[in-house]
Formats: sequence, C-alpha cells, structure tokens
Amino acid sequence: MIGLFAVTAAGRRAATELAAGLGADAVVVEGPLRQSLEQRWPELDAAVFFLATGATVRLIAPLLADKATDPGVVCVDEARTFAVALAGGHGGGANELAERVAGLLGATPVITTASDATGTTPLDELVALLDATVDGDLAACGVALLDGAPIRLVNPLGFPLPALPNNIGPNIDSPEWTVLIDDRVLATEPAGPILRLVPHTLVVGIGSARGVGTDAVTSALALLEHQEGFDPRAVRAFATVDVKADEPGILAAVTDWAFWHWQDDLPLLTYPADTLSTVEVPHPSVVVAEAVGTPSVAEAAALHGATELAPGAPVELVVSKLKSGGTAHQAHQVTVAAARIRPRGRLAVIGLGPGAADLRTPRAEAELRRAAVVVGLDSYVDQIRHLLRGGTEIHASALGAEETRARQAVELAAEGRAVALIGSGDAGVYAMASPALQQCPVEVEVLGVPGVTAALAASALLGAPLGHDHALISLSDLHTPWEVILRRITAAAEGDFVVCFYNPRSRDRDWQLGAALDVLRARRPASTPVGGVRQASRDGQHVWCAALAEFDPAAVDMLTTVVVGSSQTIMVNGRMVTPRGYTWQR
Repeated sequence: MIGLFAVTAAGRRAATELAAGLGADAVVVEGPLRQSLEQRWPELDAAVFFLATGATVRLIAPLLADKATDPGVVCVDEARTFAVALAGGHGGGANELAERVAGLLGATPVITTASDATGTTPLDELVALLDATVDGDLAACGVALLDGAPIRLVNPLGFPLPALPNNIGPNIDSPEWTVLIDDRVLATEPAGPILRLVPHTLVVGIGSARGVGTDAVTSALALLEHQEGFDPRAVRAFATVDVKADEPGILAAVTDWAFWHWQDDLPLLTYPADTLSTVEVPHPSVVVAEAVGTPSVAEAAALHGATELAPGAPVELVVSKLKSGGTAHQAHQVTVAAARIRPRGRLAVIGLGPGAADLRTPRAEAELRRAAVVVGLDSYVDQIRHLLRGGTEIHASALGAEETRARQAVELAAEGRAVALIGSGDAGVYAMASPALQQCPVEVEVLGVPGVTAALAASALLGAPLGHDHALISLSDLHTPWEVILRRITAAAEGDFVVCFYNPRSRDRDWQLGAALDVLRARRPASTPVGGVRQASRDGQHVWCAALAEFDPAAVDMLTTVVVGSSQTIMVNGRMVTPRGYTWQR
C-alpha cells in the first residue's frame, strides 16, 4: 500500500489527484497526521507526504528501523515543483516512486542516492537481477564503482546485463577490483580484491543404492566442488528418480547442503523412471535400467530438471556422472551429475502507451532501465531517453523501418544482450511484437510488456464505446491487400460490432476510410455515433463525435483513431456509450 499524507487543502487535492494516477495501491490517509501515520506505518510499502522535507523527517524519524524493510518515503512541496526521494531510495523503492509521482504531478524528481545521481547501475541491483549469491565486499566495490575506479568485469557465461558505467567492463587495464559472474570456483585468484557473484545455474542429479547413508551422498556431492571446480552455492535444485523421493540419506544430505552453503531450502525434484528413460545421456547403464526402469538417474534427472526449470533455455551436462561410496564387494552407492542452465539473451518488447508519461506503465520504465540496448523509432526513443541509464546503447531509426528494427533487436538479443524493443501503444497491437517474435529463436528469453493501446486511450476519451463486442481493424494496405481488409470490415458490419480503425488515413492512402465508412453506412443507422481522437493524451489532443452519415474522413490523419459505434451505441451527455445489454437495464 502507498499511503498519501497531507494537511492542507492544496495538499489533499494533490494527494487525491495522485491517488487516481497511482491506482488501487494508493490510499489518501485521513485523520490526525501523526496518529494516522503511526497506525499505518507497519503496513505501508511506500508513503508520499505533501509537506516540507523538515516536517516529514521529524515525523518519520522515530519510525525508521531498517532500510531493508522500511517503506520508501517521497516528499512533495506545496507547489508540486519537486518530488523528493527522502528515504528508502533503493530498498524501499522511493527513487522509482519519486519519478512516478513527478510524472503524474508535473514535478521534477529529486534523487540523491549516489548511484542514481550518477546514472550508474548499483551492484546490489545487479545481484538482484541475477538472483546471485555474493562473495566479497559488495559495499566497498560499490563505492569504488561510484568513485570511478577501474573495475574489470568477468562474465564467462554471458549473462545479459543492463547498461554499466564506463569504468567497469571486460577490457579494463590495471583494475582496482574484479567482479566475477560465474558458477565455478577460481583456480587462480586475480590480483587485488574480487567480488564474486554466483548465479544459480546448476541442477544436480543424484542416484543411489537403497539405504544409502547421508555421509556417502555428501561425499559424492563434494566432488562437484573439489574435483570439478563448481561453486556449491550455484546449485539451484537437486533431482532424482521418484522411487528415491523418500530416501533418508538423500533427503538429509540435500538439507545439510542448503544449510552449510547458506541457501534457502533447495528443492529435490523427482521424476518417474519412464520420463527419465527418454532423456538422452552420454553414459546409460543396463544395470541401472534393470534396477529402476531407466538407464540413467543422475545424468537424466539433472538434464530433465534443468529443462523443466528453465523451458527454452540452453541446457548442458557439465558434470557427467561421478561415482562414490562403494566398496570392493558392492556396487557404487552414489552417483551424481550436474546440468547447467545457460543464460539467454533477453528481449523485452515494450509498449510505451499513447504518449502521456502517466499512461506509461511502471513495468515499462523498469524494463527500460534493465536494458543495455534500446531499439525503436526515433520519436519514441526521444520520449523515453531520460529514463535510460548512462551507457545504454541506442539504435533509433526513422518511420517505416519496422521490419529492420525488429530484426536488429532479435539479432542483438541472440548475441546474448539485454535488449528493449519499443513502440507506442501496446507492442502486440499493430506494433513491434509480431515482426520480432516471428523471427525470434527459442534461445532468446522474451518478455512482453503491455501498454495502453490507441483503442483504449480513444475509448476512454470518447466515453465507453467499447462496452460490448468490438473489432480492431487496420486500414493500412501496405502489408494486407485491400480485398482482405474489405472482407473483414464487411464481416464486422454484418456482425454489428463496434469497429475501431487503426491507420485510418494518410497522405498517400486518402480513400480507404471513406470506403470503410460506406460499408458500415449500408448496414447500420445513419445516426450511429462515430468518434475521432487525434493525438490521444499528447499535446494537440482533439476529440470529436459525429453521426455516421455526417462523419468527414478529411478530418482524419494517421495520428487519429476512429471508433464507429454498433447499431446499439448511443450518445449520453456527449459521450459514446455501447450498452452491455444487461437484463436489469431493460
């Protein structure tokens, strides 16, 4: 919950306005300020005060306990000039909230934490992105990063990282620090201090004889580190055949492993023998097949578990089965193997919304900061350039190069980079998601970030024209033959759908909208409302309505969305409304 606190009439007006923009999580807190704050504090995720910073500091000071758990606090002055991230900049999310508040109120965000003020990527955020275990002095390395010290980055597995400042990278000479992102133990330590980030990449398969002891399993698992050189903190899960799910020695060894390596409880994944028997492994065993119904337990379980945990990610067997714990008179009691989940390039396909900053989602902004590369139309890049981290690589191109932008974004992500492909509205509606995903290989991790599309922005301004069944149709015949578009318009007209037209009219395509409206005029009343919205949520916004018989296509251009009502759409107090047809309305 985000609590909004104010004492003056102007502050309460601003708080009410902000609550509408922040959504359901925001609550304008009523009652005596100090008492209300003390009561609400334990349940707050964040707080915004419409007070002077000094007054806010005195209010919250007795309540602050730990920056890791305290809510983020933002302070807005009476004139709405500044939104100050006062406390909990990173841990409490105050920095991000200050930017959101500033965007909604037309203020300037004030961020004073060193990493954000200098435009760098804080190392603790990098740890969170990688979900990595830290080995080394994270705080000292972070200070060195902010001070501009040369820091060598070693990333042998190729994790897709966000934009980083110029003083950290793989080709830094004479580094004062080394940051290593790897799942292996270093054979030779580099000169100078090192910060190791250990990602959770490994799934360890375990096979054993019935009644195996805990010490035997533990000894076998220790081979992964002492013989194969893998960091034990890189283990993400263990896996075995389901008949071993209740093996006390395995269960105890897995619990001990998590405890001694400072990890949360690690899962033991179990699979039927029939499932494991389908996994191709380098060292199948007839003896094992006769005993448990699958020619491999350790190798097959490791590979299958890794594939199940990360569908689509490349998986490799990095430790073939190791045997341990046997005697001269009995078979080896324990086998272990390890599969690695390799990182993939990352492609975030982001819808920026119709244009207004407060209609751009927080997730879109977070993903822009997560990217090392941004690809998009030049005018869209200009909208969000201020949100990007320093060092972000930008590929901007002119109107009409959609397929080129999509191909470029996919190629960069396939190289293992963190890429954001941006577009207006929603990326999946007549935008960049389709051309990108048509050619995106499974080896690339794809994240779709929805945005407010033109139909929704226009509908909100017109009233409620999309209140019942509707169709979205693009009138651009650059990629779709007009005959196909015409069939779709006719079908929507016959079905009495509300129709929202995208790409309705341009300088070179000036007749299609008129032809489309003629199809609809022949099948619904002449009084049917038609709405036009130009530049929704942007400077120069224009909203108008006219009857279908009178709507003038010449007033429309490519920046306009046209919504044609169904035969049931009516005008109510100047707004288009398409009734839902509920029985209680009859």
